[in-house]
Formats: sequence, C-alpha cells, structure tokens
Amino acid sequence: MSFYSFAKGVVSGILKPVYRIEVIGAEHFPKEGGVLLCSNHISNLDPPVLGITAPRPIHFMAKEELFRVPVLKHIVRNLNAFPVRRGMSDRQALRTGLEILKDGKVLGIFPEGTRSKDGKLKKGLAGVGFFALRTNALVVPCAIVGPYKPFRTMKVVYGKPVDMQELREKKASPEEVTEYIMSHIQALLD
Repeated sequence: MSFYSFAKGVVSGILKPVYRIEVIGAEHFPKEGGVLLCSNHISNLDPPVLGITAPRPIHFMAKEELFRVPVLKHIVRNLNAFPVRRGMSDRQALRTGLEILKDGKVLGIFPEGTRSKDGKLKKGLAGVGFFALRTNALVVPCAIVGPYKPFRTMKVVYGKPVDMQELREKKASPEEVTEYIMSHIQALLD
C-alpha cells in the first residue's frame, strides 16, 4: 500500500464523519487519462478533502514554504505535491504540471490561487488556462460547498468534464480559458 493510499484512509476516517462530506458527481470523473481538476478554494482542508473524495490520486501544487520544513517536506512529497513559488511565474512548476497531465495523471489546481475569505468565487489566474491549452487533459470543474463546520453536511460536487477543443482550435488566450473554466465552477456553486 502506498503512503498516499494509507493517508487517504486515515484522513477519510477523520474528515468524513466530522464534516459529513457528501460527494456528488464522482461518476463524471474520468477513469483514465490526464485530468485537470479545477476547484474553488475556501479552506486549508480543501486539498485533503479533494484527495479523499476524488476517485483517483491527485497531484497538487503546494506553496514552496511547505517544502522547507524538514519532516513536512517528505510527507507533502509523498502525498504527490510539488512546490510552486507564488506571486511569480514558476517555470519548473509549470513544467512539472504539464508532465503530470501528459503522463495521464490528475493535476489538482485552485485557479483562484489562494483561499477565498468570504467563500465567494474570485477571479481565476491564467495558469489554469495555460495547462488546459497546452495539454489534451480533460478539465473537471469542482465545487466545495461549505462551510467547514463540525457535524454539518458539506458537499463536494464534481462536474462533467468541460470540452476545451473549440477553445484550443480558436487559439483562445489562457485568460479566456480560465474565465470559461471559472464559469463552470460557479455553475456548480449556484
């Protein structure tokens, strides 16, 4: 058993009963091939919640500060995370994300770039559009519908994969593609 599977079981055993997590639309999640999983971001618990509810292992970008803490960096790496420098273009992180998608794995990304303090969906950053345009990965929108309050039901809603072909053919900009993806996340929140 991999560390990821072990951690998924432990975290699931803790979070699912406490937050009464209801998963909707997991059947939409592609069983194979590259997937760009795009979700809103309302809490530090979002990555583990997606990790325990998604049918496949997820690779997340994580702020590089986490990789500076001696014990934590090994745990985070074993949970399929890789570092990203925030506030600037991090070419290595972009290359790593593209490799993950081209290898037929799942890349989890929070297009807003940071947590929303009020729970409302913010403007997405162009990086998500970059990944959607540069690969043939299927884009799966996701909405985490909180709040994270113990013993109150919260939902994780997986939408149907978003068809990017038309946008790729018309050579849409990363910003346009990001806006399109964000509209699908917003629709799941409404």
